[in-house]
Amino acid sequence: MARLNGSSFTHYGWAVCLWSLVVVFQYGYHISVLNQIQAVLTCKSIAPEPLLATAFSPTFVDCIPMSDVTFSILTSIFTVGGLAGSLVANLVMDRWGRRGANRICAIIIGIGAALMGLTNSLFLLLLGRVLTGIGSGIGLCVAPIHLAEIAPSRISGSVGILTQLSIVSGIMLTQVAGINLATTSHWRYVFFISSCLALFQLLFASKIVESPPFLLHKNRMEDHKIARRRLWGDTVLSLASEESLLNDPEDLRAEPSEENVSVPRLFAVNELRKPLMVVSFAMLAQQICGINAVLYYSNDILAKSLPEFGAYISLGITVINVIMTFPPIFLIERLGRRSLLLISSIGAMLSLSVLGYGLNSGASTLSSIAIVIFVMSFATGLGPIPFVMIPEVSPPHAVSALSSVALSLNWIANFSVALTFLPIRNFLSGGDQYKEGLVFYVFVVIFALSVFLLFRVYK
Repeated sequence: MARLNGSSFTHYGWAVCLWSLVVVFQYGYHISVLNQIQAVLTCKSIAPEPLLATAFSPTFVDCIPMSDVTFSILTSIFTVGGLAGSLVANLVMDRWGRRGANRICAIIIGIGAALMGLTNSLFLLLLGRVLTGIGSGIGLCVAPIHLAEIAPSRISGSVGILTQLSIVSGIMLTQVAGINLATTSHWRYVFFISSCLALFQLLFASKIVESPPFLLHKNRMEDHKIARRRLWGDTVLSLASEESLLNDPEDLRAEPSEENVSVPRLFAVNELRKPLMVVSFAMLAQQICGINAVLYYSNDILAKSLPEFGAYISLGITVINVIMTFPPIFLIERLGRRSLLLISSIGAMLSLSVLGYGLNSGASTLSSIAIVIFVMSFATGLGPIPFVMIPEVSPPHAVSALSSVALSLNWIANFSVALTFLPIRNFLSGGDQYKEGLVFYVFVVIFALSVFLLFRVYK
């Protein structure tokens, strides 16, 4: 499929690329959308209002009372929706295409975010959170595939990295918005920002061409030719090559004859087992490394060294995450996927080990440095590479199903780590603060095993 692609994007091609990235930006946005506004949302804190602030509306309450357990459920139910979205993503992509799947994501996320912004009840807050999770789950599957199918061949890896860059940028925007809008009058606007992004994506959907490989698969040859020229201009196939594509049964046009593979069939077809193991182990390694647990725990650790910066600690970590996602854009084509992933994994293991030692020895500054290095290591490989790998190791007729399975495992691992981290830490430490680092040794061992299994099959 790669030889159908041009050598560079047109301006329109870059616009399509950015349009497709909106949905993964939304995923990152909703990962941490509740973090900064937690206290004011749950009525635990009444933040000082700006001098010109006025009540949002007399019909809306200032906050929605909830316990820590209830808030944890509200936070984690996003992953439940995400898992549901990932499980049906292949059906959505195969039925409505990449553009259609993005449009559906925009509708679901837009409605969910609007419900969260307009609600006075916990029920609608939960419903909105589930809907944003479903939309994000579908979007996280479709975006890497869409980008891979429209990206010029020589920069396909660099374009694939933009998935992770959009995710971490979304997380960072949430932190910035939350710091400025965490008041009783303004917390609802945090959700309306997401609704506006969804509306933007929906309004421009009619201007976006469908993925050329999807059009080829559906035998829509005229639309396929138009899409290629709009995305890549004159750098695509010559007229003679186009005629060859139409007339040569041994050429790429043979690919559409293969029916799209369903998820259950992935486990029955021998030739698909290796790609299935590669993408599954890659997604598991991404979450089992404990990135979310470390980010959840970073406030407590860094606050001991930098107590005066309190609310800005999470923002600082996300800024580092964004900055360190840029190097892979330039390194992936030079070092290769496997090498970059190996370097990232080794750095993550070493920094997690140092983090455990720093916590056990009471060295908060060392722990702070270890967290920063861990986030940097994750951002340079473990974060972006698994998303790039999915469309590259998957046969065209199985890419939707493989993506659905891989991202479903990602959501399950994400939820499991978030759910078990604190209980494991408390059990191993036995209440001793100088044993709280033991939990990270557990993560290192499990993570090392998952990386070993990944590199056994990813050759």
